Amino acid sequence: MTPERTERLTSVLNKRQGDITIVLENVFDPHNISAVMRTADAVGIQDIYILNTKIPSHKKWGARSSSSAVKWLTVHQFENADECFVALRKSYSTILTTHLSSDAVSLHSIDFTQPIALVFGNEKTGVSEEIRAMADGNFIIPQVGIIQSLNISVACAVTLYEAFRQKSNAGQYNQQSLDAVRYDELFKEWERNRREEDGQ
Repeated sequence: MTPERTERLTSVLNKRQGDITIVLENVFDPHNISAVMRTADAVGIQDIYILNTKIPSHKKWGARSSSSAVKWLTVHQFENADECFVALRKSYSTILTTHLSSDAVSLHSIDFTQPIALVFGNEKTGVSEEIRAMADGNFIIPQVGIIQSLNISVACAVTLYEAFRQKSNAGQYNQQSLDAVRYDELFKEWERNRREEDGQ
């Protein structure tokens, strides 16, 4: 691998944020998932959680939407909600779901500089009652239109760029977030991905 590519991988890894993640609950359309992955990669999120309790596990994603972002992310798939939340609680102190409720907080009032997991539900029914009960609260994206909803990939993008803004202002992209072991593991994995792209 050329020095330029090594430098590129190192530059991206240095900005990966280990304290924020997205959880997608029973999202049907793989293209929606891939679009979320593309945005996650763009703002430096490394881990994505896919929770499928009512639909089969996904075998592949919509490659066109993700622009192969999945190769640079760590995807955790679960079929059991309890197991998923046990894993989440190990790394994220707060878990919030997107849900229009009387107690929901505004996106702009969330402190994204602290470890947090954000749960988005499926295209038809949103986050399930079961998952809302397991989380720490709900949040909404402020809107003034009639429909009061956004496509899931758009909702994720709006949310993640608010997180990006806050974390950038706090200087969190200027310091390495991943621990040394995880950093080295990902670098080696990304090196292999690059070689495969080059047909080596």
